Amino acid sequence: MQPICVIAGENSGDKHGAGLIRQFKKKNPSRRFYGIGGVKMEAEGVELLYTVSDLSIMGLFELFSHLPRLKRIFNRIKLEIRRRKPAAALLIDSPDFNLRVAKVFKKNSVPVLYYIGPTVWAWRKGRLKTIKKYVDRMMLIFPFEEAIYRESGVDGVYVGHPLCEGITLPLSRETFRIKHRLNPDKKTICLMPGSRKSEIEYHMPVLMNAAQKISEEFSMECILVLAEGLDEALIRRHMPSSLRDFHIAKEDRYECMAFSDLILTSCGTANLEAALLGTPFISFYRISPWSYRFGLPFIKTRTYSIVNILAGKRIVPELIQAQFTAERLFDEAKIILESETLQDEMRLQFRKIKENLGTKRSSENAAGELERLLENGQQ
Repeated sequence: MQPICVIAGENSGDKHGAGLIRQFKKKNPSRRFYGIGGVKMEAEGVELLYTVSDLSIMGLFELFSHLPRLKRIFNRIKLEIRRRKPAAALLIDSPDFNLRVAKVFKKNSVPVLYYIGPTVWAWRKGRLKTIKKYVDRMMLIFPFEEAIYRESGVDGVYVGHPLCEGITLPLSRETFRIKHRLNPDKKTICLMPGSRKSEIEYHMPVLMNAAQKISEEFSMECILVLAEGLDEALIRRHMPSSLRDFHIAKEDRYECMAFSDLILTSCGTANLEAALLGTPFISFYRISPWSYRFGLPFIKTRTYSIVNILAGKRIVPELIQAQFTAERLFDEAKIILESETLQDEMRLQFRKIKENLGTKRSSENAAGELERLLENGQQ
């Protein structure tokens, strides 16, 4: 039986890909997978040729220094496609790499299924032409995407958002606080600087400065969520010795977010997680100035956080590039922490977003799409 090649270049893609594979194997236990992923996909039996950290790069100009390594990975994937002759390709997010490799799959007559596609409605809409040419079916995670893809002649189906089925809180608030040695009488700020090394370098200095100001002003504790694959030493290099009541959490990500009073998070998956958990947050992001200036003309949305995009208006603060300073973070945090009315309004908007995403089980639906793709090709 021919294997399936699966490629995920981010920790979130690894997580969602693992959920899909787990569901698929319930009916197809003998089917083998290989490709690029992380520890979660590996735990589901995927043979990893490379890990997500090998593809995780932020910014156009940062990309240049990694081109030789990316070329080696790309050439290895091409070789394995010809050697293993996969029954199908399952591409997950990471469009810069995956849309390029999709062309190779199609040239080798391998059907391509894409899960969690690029945000063509936010920037680089031209990718729709590439998708139409090389992808057999898109599995979409936002309801409004179906119309966008359909208008471009792309076969796409909304399967549900994976976070709607994946967020659970095994620990109670009390148990969580005891486990992480948090003071029950103090409020908590949750810090989420990102999952890439480059994000840590750009975000941590500002985030630490702001966290210190906020914790002193409001007598709050800070808990930082350590993303999978990141070395704790990288985080600690940016921590000032003067910052007291600081905790690093290597697990219990969702409890850290749900049981905090405010989250300071980089743009990305964590924004939607925070909204689904109902915790007020401030979103930020910074990349190299050159990467930002180069990419600006391609951006088609006025907001950056997916939560603001889904709401159709700005409901959470966004501090992007030059706006991302310790002073601005402190000011925005102060406004939120001192206004219960504002916090309640945020939570109301978060509930509306959750309702709009619906109750579809993404991993099950996506696994079903993969089954149908294989059945149609009789592979």
